[in-house]
Amino acid sequence: MTFSKLYLQAGRDEAVRRFHPWVFSRAISRYEGNLNDGDVVEVFDNKNRYLATGHYHDGSIAVRIFSFGATAGGPVIPDLPYWTQKLAHIRSIRQVIVTGETNCYRLVHGEGDGCTGLIIDMYNGVAVVQAHSIGMHRERDIIAEALKAVFGDELTAVYDKSADTLPDEYGATVTNGYLFGRTPVPHPVQENGNTFLVDWITGQKTGFFLDQRDNRALLAQYAQGKDVLNAFCYSGGFSVYALKAGANQVHSVDVSQKAIGLTNQNIQANFGEADTRHEAYAEDVMHYLKAHDHKYDVVVLDPPAFAKSLSARHRAVQGYKRLNAEGFRRVAKGGLLFTFSCSQVVDRELFYNTIVAAAIEAGRQVRVLHHLSQPADHPVSLFHPEGGYLKGLVLWVE
Repeated sequence: MTFSKLYLQAGRDEAVRRFHPWVFSRAISRYEGNLNDGDVVEVFDNKNRYLATGHYHDGSIAVRIFSFGATAGGPVIPDLPYWTQKLAHIRSIRQVIVTGETNCYRLVHGEGDGCTGLIIDMYNGVAVVQAHSIGMHRERDIIAEALKAVFGDELTAVYDKSADTLPDEYGATVTNGYLFGRTPVPHPVQENGNTFLVDWITGQKTGFFLDQRDNRALLAQYAQGKDVLNAFCYSGGFSVYALKAGANQVHSVDVSQKAIGLTNQNIQANFGEADTRHEAYAEDVMHYLKAHDHKYDVVVLDPPAFAKSLSARHRAVQGYKRLNAEGFRRVAKGGLLFTFSCSQVVDRELFYNTIVAAAIEAGRQVRVLHHLSQPADHPVSLFHPEGGYLKGLVLWVE
C-alpha cells in the first residue's frame, strides 16, 4: 500500500523530530501525490528521510500525526493489526491507572495517546468514539473492529458521535450512530462506587464529563456536614459525591432543564429516591449567584468553555472574572471555592491571574489549597502541552 508524501522545508522538521503531532502548512515545501482531506500521508524531511505518518487536511494544521518513525517493514500502514496493537497497548496503561469501583473512563485521549484527532470513552462496556479529523473518522470502522478484538465479550457496543466535532462541511454529511451492537440509554456506569446514568446519544460531549473524576473525589473529602453549591452542574457529578460524603445540603444549578433532569435522575439512582438534602434549579448561574444571598461552605464553578479560539480569549477572561467574583461573594467565611476552566486558549497562568483579579474585586482574602487538572486517563504528551486543557483551583476563602 502506498500513500501520498509531503516534504518539509529545511530546518522545519525539528518539531516533528521532537514528537509534536501537528505539521503546519507553512512548514511544507512540496507534495507528491493527489492529496485530499482525510488522506493518510507520509511526512519526510528535505533530505527524503521518513519522519511520520498522519492524516492530511487542507488548513493551517496540514497533518495530524498518529505514528512517528517506521516499523520493521517500513512506514506505518494503519490497518486492523496496527489499530488493534495500538489500542491494546493504550488499554494496558488504563488498566494500571483506572482502578477501584470505576467502569467508565477515557480509553483514548487524542494526542496524549498518539491518536491525534481521536477520542474514545468507555462506559461500562460501551465505547463512544469521537473523531475530530476527517482522516480519523474514515478509520472508524477499522477502529470499531480493533476495539472488538481488544475487549472481546466485554464490549457490548461501539457508538460513533462525531457529527459535531468534525469540520463543518464534512460533518454536515455525517450521522451519529452505532458501529457495533446497540445498548439502551441512559446506561448505568460506576465511578468510584457512585452510579451515573449516561446518555451518549443526546448528552453533552460523549455523555459524561469523565475529566472531573479525581476532582469530584477531592470535593468529597471536604463536603461532610457542609452546604454545597454545584453551579453548571450538568448531570450532577459533584452533587452526588457531596451527598455521598455526608453534605448537609446541596444545591445544583444549571440553565438547562434537561441537565437538571439528569441530575435528579442520578440523585435517585444513588439514593433510591429524591434526597431531601438536595435541591435543583434550572436557572442561569450568574442570575442565581446575584439573586440569592445564601452563603455556602463549598462553591463549585465548572462552566463550559468560554473561549474556543484566540479571538474570543479576552471576552472569555472577562467572563471568568465576573463569574468568579460572584462566586467568591457566595462563599461563607472559611469556605472553599472549587473553580475550573476547560478553555484550551486560556492557559494556566492566565486563569490563575484572572481568579486573582476576581478575588480582588470581591474583596476576599484567599489561599490556594490545590492546583487541579485532568485525570491520568486524559494524558498530556510532554511534546504537546496544548493537550492540558482542564485547569482548576481549590481556594480557601477567609
